[in-house]
Amino acid sequence: MRFFNQIIKNSLLLGTVFVAVSCEKVLDKQPFNAFTDESVFTTSARANLALNGVYDAAQTGGPSLAGRGYPFGAATIQQGDNRGEDMVNLQAFYQITYQGTYTPFTANNNSMWDNTYGMINKANIAIDGFKKAAQAGVLTAATATQFEAECRFLRALGHHELLIHFARPFLDNNGAALGVPYRDYAVTGGASLERLQKEPRPTVAAAYAKLLEDINFAEANLPITNPGGAVIRAQRSAAIALKQRVFLHMGQWANAITAGNALIPATVTPATPASTRSLVGNHALMATPGGSFGFSTGNSVTAENIFTVKNDPLDNGSVNGAPAAMYGSTDLLGRGLVCVSPIIWNNPGWLADDLRRTTLYRNGGTAIGRAIMTTKYTDYSGRGDNAPIIRWAEVLLNQAEAEARVATGVSQRAIDLLNLVRNRSLASLTNQYTAASFATRTDLVRAILLERRIEFLAEGRRWPDIHRTAQDPIVELRPVGIPAKVANAGVTGTTLAQYGIGVAVTLGQAAIPYSDFRFIWPIPAVEVTTNPIIVQNPNY
Repeated sequence: MRFFNQIIKNSLLLGTVFVAVSCEKVLDKQPFNAFTDESVFTTSARANLALNGVYDAAQTGGPSLAGRGYPFGAATIQQGDNRGEDMVNLQAFYQITYQGTYTPFTANNNSMWDNTYGMINKANIAIDGFKKAAQAGVLTAATATQFEAECRFLRALGHHELLIHFARPFLDNNGAALGVPYRDYAVTGGASLERLQKEPRPTVAAAYAKLLEDINFAEANLPITNPGGAVIRAQRSAAIALKQRVFLHMGQWANAITAGNALIPATVTPATPASTRSLVGNHALMATPGGSFGFSTGNSVTAENIFTVKNDPLDNGSVNGAPAAMYGSTDLLGRGLVCVSPIIWNNPGWLADDLRRTTLYRNGGTAIGRAIMTTKYTDYSGRGDNAPIIRWAEVLLNQAEAEARVATGVSQRAIDLLNLVRNRSLASLTNQYTAASFATRTDLVRAILLERRIEFLAEGRRWPDIHRTAQDPIVELRPVGIPAKVANAGVTGTTLAQYGIGVAVTLGQAAIPYSDFRFIWPIPAVEVTTNPIIVQNPNY
């Protein structure tokens, strides 16, 4: 309820920068919270600022741990990585996340809850304002609807983030477990606050149903492309890709395929990955792994990005949140707090000559030679690296997995989609997959899941995959809850001697079984205390 105490005090403000500070924000150079809801929608320019305020809240909003990049500026990456086994906490900065020792009072789960609902509420306030602006003739009906669609995309994205951290997966009894409140109306005090306090937690299934309503609205009303192809604002391809992702989390493989077919051509060319472009949005894989992160242009947005959250040197996740600071080698002016785990680095399924090993990672850390660090984020001084939320590579691998799962045998289409992503990193196409590489469809799905771990390493996608497959219908593909990890390096440290393809990994942290209450996060204590209708997750 901490978030709602803030709402009561400050419900009319749509941004987070005050005029006296004159700080530049990522989507507009003007301070956009200087207007109350009585005045902010009286001109089209101010309505645009209100929309910018919602995007800013997605990037690095308040009220708790403001500036750390909650929910999507950086925190979704770092929490998603450190809850999994493929990145290692080096300096105890993420120890609570890494070891699964959250409580209803710890900062990060509280901040994820507070800031995500803060963004959602700003979206809801803005949606109401856009409708009023259209009625008053300030915005055209088409513009107001597009702005609403952008807000509903962010609202869906936010609720899904909450579901994968605070609720059991959809595949646990078809969504029968308790979900998270789906807040699709503005809370500004008074009657709206009373309404909120009377609404219990819905089921996971009910929350997903509302989420899909928002995504469908967004898909129908977002522009096919934004001016200049800008992906720091939602466009139609982002809604389609999010829907495909959501169906994958629901285990609705056929629906995921249908969504993916709206983006992926019927014929793909794995031998030349960059030549396969999306049907909507003109997205494509870059020619090299480094190109996907804009190495040649300074981490710019590339054709591979479908939706990204923008940071810049004046507005970023700060030294305590920005990916370059958290994940960067100390000799490159990063803080060296999180490194790549030997668990994934040593996996023989990640080929020795895979170009990602040499172009996206390096020897470095808190002491040179101590660990393997990522170089996906390179703005160590300005900390302006954008946060990748959805990439074309994910759409392709989502589709590969769904196609593999529905096939009665080994799907060639799934293999082609898998190869499309993997081939750009291979030193030789003689190592690409063929149908003979897989004895069963389960083997193919397993290879796709491994490719996801490699391709999205250090991008925060590991926990969502652990969460959604925890009750996988193919039992042998289920992770053991929160997987076993190497020892928390804040205690024991890591050395390069631990790294080597095929080298056995010493695990110092036992797995936490799926049945354990720690698999999902506790809801903030203040929320439960102030709003008793919100049932706490068990055993917290």
